[in-house]
Amino acid sequence: MRVVLAEDSVLLREGLAGLLERFGHTVDAAVADAPALVAAVEEHAPDVVVTDVRMPPGFTDEGLRAALTLRRARPELPVLVLSQYVQQAYVEEIMGPGIGYLLKDRIGHVAEFVDALERVAAGGTVVDPEVVRQLLAKRRDPLQRLTPREREVLALVAEGRSNAAIARALVVTDAAVAKHIAGILAKLDLPPAEDDHRRVLAVLAYLRG
Repeated sequence: MRVVLAEDSVLLREGLAGLLERFGHTVDAAVADAPALVAAVEEHAPDVVVTDVRMPPGFTDEGLRAALTLRRARPELPVLVLSQYVQQAYVEEIMGPGIGYLLKDRIGHVAEFVDALERVAAGGTVVDPEVVRQLLAKRRDPLQRLTPREREVLALVAEGRSNAAIARALVVTDAAVAKHIAGILAKLDLPPAEDDHRRVLAVLAYLRG
């Protein structure tokens, strides 16, 4: 297969490239950031892409977002995502045929990794069981991730109270309430939006719970 590889760690990038070539595959490009990944795929039109989740400049989810961009342009493009954690904000969106999501620390044997890559390239789906477990736990009750205090704050938000009114009810500062609300929105993995809209989404999640 012809592979485009994206990994910001030079040692891991070169190690993966050497590993793939040892198994008979060709690495058309090995890049260190998301823009270079997109450019390399456009230039080489590979059979499969292997990408890390965290890459420059922000070291958050650039690799996964780049994978989504590539899949929107070429829905048939196989992509194997490697990560040290489950990035729940986008993982459900990218899942489908020709997609793999493996946790680096849980890959026990080189042959397992190569087999997963080949299955993804053939249109299969390969997902680490831990990824599945976390996604199912999220679907059961996203509110389980909230602390008791955050649940109190969300209940008051659901009643339509302002930050100042919540602060008075809980005998805390306005800044503390704002911090709790920010934590609630982050833990519920709400999509980017204006603050008022995200607050409403949080309320809806609370009411569903």
